[in-house]
Amino acid sequence: MLRVTLRNLLARKVRLLMSAFAIVLGVAFVAGTLIFTDTMSKSFDGIVKGSTPDVVVRPAGLAGWQEDSSADTRTVSATVVDELRELPGAQRVDGTVASQALTLVGTDGKLVTGFGPPTLSFNYDDAPAMTGEPAVEIAQGRAPTADGEVAIDTDSAEKGGYEIGDTVRLVSTGDQPQLDVELVGLAEFGGGSMAGASLVLFETTYAQDLFLDGRDAYNQVSLTTRDGVTQQELAYDASKLLPDGFEAVTGDTAAAEAEETIGEILGFLTTILLVFAAIAIIVGTFLIVNTFSILVAQRSRELALLRALGASRRQVSRSVLLEALVVGLAGSTLGVLLGIVLAMALSALFRTFGLDVSETPLVIAPRTWVVGYVVGVLVTLVAAYLPARRAARVAPVAAMRDDVALPESSMRVRMLVGAILVVLGAGLVWLGLSGADNGAWYVGGGAFAILLGVSLMSPLLSHPVLVALGGLFRPFGLVGRMATQNALRNPRRTAATASALMIGLTLVTTMSILGSSVNKSVDAGVKEEFTTDFLLMNPVGAPFSPTIAEQIREIDGVGDVVETQFVPARLDGSFAGVTASDPEKLFSMFELDASVDTLGAGEVSVREDTLDERGLEVGDTLTFSTQSGDHDLRIAGTFPASNVVSEYVTSFDFVDQVSVTREDSFVAVDAAAGVTGAEIEEPVRDVVADIPTVVVQTQDEFIESQRDQINGILMLINALLGLAIIIAALGIVNTLALSVIERTREVGLLRAVGMSRRQLRRMVRLEAVAIAVLGAVLGIAMGLVFGIVLQRVLEDDGITELSIPYATLLVYVLIAAVVGVLAALFPALRASRLNVLRAIATE
Repeated sequence: MLRVTLRNLLARKVRLLMSAFAIVLGVAFVAGTLIFTDTMSKSFDGIVKGSTPDVVVRPAGLAGWQEDSSADTRTVSATVVDELRELPGAQRVDGTVASQALTLVGTDGKLVTGFGPPTLSFNYDDAPAMTGEPAVEIAQGRAPTADGEVAIDTDSAEKGGYEIGDTVRLVSTGDQPQLDVELVGLAEFGGGSMAGASLVLFETTYAQDLFLDGRDAYNQVSLTTRDGVTQQELAYDASKLLPDGFEAVTGDTAAAEAEETIGEILGFLTTILLVFAAIAIIVGTFLIVNTFSILVAQRSRELALLRALGASRRQVSRSVLLEALVVGLAGSTLGVLLGIVLAMALSALFRTFGLDVSETPLVIAPRTWVVGYVVGVLVTLVAAYLPARRAARVAPVAAMRDDVALPESSMRVRMLVGAILVVLGAGLVWLGLSGADNGAWYVGGGAFAILLGVSLMSPLLSHPVLVALGGLFRPFGLVGRMATQNALRNPRRTAATASALMIGLTLVTTMSILGSSVNKSVDAGVKEEFTTDFLLMNPVGAPFSPTIAEQIREIDGVGDVVETQFVPARLDGSFAGVTASDPEKLFSMFELDASVDTLGAGEVSVREDTLDERGLEVGDTLTFSTQSGDHDLRIAGTFPASNVVSEYVTSFDFVDQVSVTREDSFVAVDAAAGVTGAEIEEPVRDVVADIPTVVVQTQDEFIESQRDQINGILMLINALLGLAIIIAALGIVNTLALSVIERTREVGLLRAVGMSRRQLRRMVRLEAVAIAVLGAVLGIAMGLVFGIVLQRVLEDDGITELSIPYATLLVYVLIAAVVGVLAALFPALRASRLNVLRAIATE
């Protein structure tokens, strides 16, 4: 049996390799994701360990607040640093002035890091990290020693087009929006790759002037242990000398916290990429099931003969599963190898966003190979299990006949299970629509169940669609009728092939409706709430200098100028963004019908729906947790739902209260009475003309920028979902190719009675179009339902308008038809080239 199985593999290697290609793509996505995220993790581990000292003194409560882009204003005085230097367990103590307030601008006027990784600014010292090596070394030139001097990392100098002696331009979120300094040295980071971030180094006093208002103090302190002293011992001794609000933690603890945060971010990215890998594998499963089902049907005589010669049912079943095992092993091996290429492509893609890990060698861990083989082999064996059982159940004598139709009972069971899944899925969707918590998850689970149910029921659902398509094929005469009959001949096979395409198009249609609805909702919301003449903001929401608003306020013809700052906070453990502003001007400019106009220190206004959801009342006290501790705010009023501000609005006093730097998140500008927006537009734009981190937008420009972001995300998602459609197209190719082989004698008879090669090719192409359009119709129909339901569930989250892109959906159907034509090229050509006499003689 082993020799027979190996001969069968060699005899059918092309068609089995086509099936393996689905596994190759799915495993490649899994392996590529693991390799890329492992590489990123190694790169960030190098950064963390290469920059973390043995013991670090820092403001208490910073752990877990890495999402806060504002600098903590708490500092350690130089006196405390001097006292720490007297500790017997400290080899050396270095005060650190750190900031992310600066952004490096290249000679071309563009940001060196783009809008991705940050620019890290420090005072220069040669203090060692916990690895024992200096965190930063000057590779060329010299270290900065005076005001107006700077050293930057070698990679950033190359990207920015700078050489030693050049004037470097920096954009700041501080009091000086721009800063021009002299480049005196090029630095290298001791941890290896900077992952695309820029490093800017200053002399200590100058750094204190820039970031600490000239105070002789530090953001944090780095302590290096003496030989024989542990990190824990030095941290304990240091903690006794610290003022309230500061803590001393070991380097191991600080590194672990940073790695945990990075791990959460990478875990989120990994999950997203693996979801698309799972979609590809699910679609590929249909292809494999179909392939082995057809192969088993074609080999009925051969299997019967093996049974007659003494092979048991178990041996026949094992023979089919062994073929599947070989296919799975081959597909998994190629998949992991292709995954390496995919990881390189992902690295290049993220480099365009500024996240550069190219200096870190790809990490191909043993786990990647194990996961790749487990996924590939397991999916292939599971997909081949039912065809293998079916092969074993065929009686030797019955299999000698040509009748290999599936038993009706199996179809009834399939339809029953499919119906149950559809009903279960509909129930989950209804639960999501009824307002249950996490409604989107219920809808997602229900949609998945319905998708599987419809896939199982598709042999029945396909009949009316194929009959309708047969009517469209009437202009092709007899060829069109035969193509329709061929598609209807084996509804299970046709439906399984179409289901692969159906899944891909269901997801694409759902995302298209969701994206179109988001765009329409943005349009409606902006036109209703964008009541100001101009809005100044960072394209990715990062903060910028409040000095810009002051400069705009001085322009003749400018009326009200309202600044806002988003302050990250938590309420009852959940994220709660707080908008700090001048509430009276904010509510007035954006015509928010707030119950109170002014808010004093320690007061907050809460969005009406949030107040109701939390069961709060005016006068209650809310305790917000921030990086500097817990802070109480009394509810003084409410305001209606708005996209302009977050759920909580307070005064700028809150910024000082929570010890973060005063920065602007966006600035709204109105022309003065009697002055039009057009009259002040040019001088307003001139203020930020040389500041690439800030853009000035009118209502139309704001809408366009939001559309671009949404469409960009949608294009990326559809590109990833395109992988499933490619696999589905391969399924059509494989099914038709095997179908042509299965119908070799029939093809020969058709040619013998006068059908031309051209007519034969057209018949195969029309059959492929029927299968592809069937998948498109089912997919788009379900995508319509899922998209509408998802918009309804997310209505309270800002997607208030439903928009169905009918033209786009029609294009999807046409694309499916084109996919069918392209998929039929090889099978049609093969059919037309069959030798007529040999085909007729085929048994």
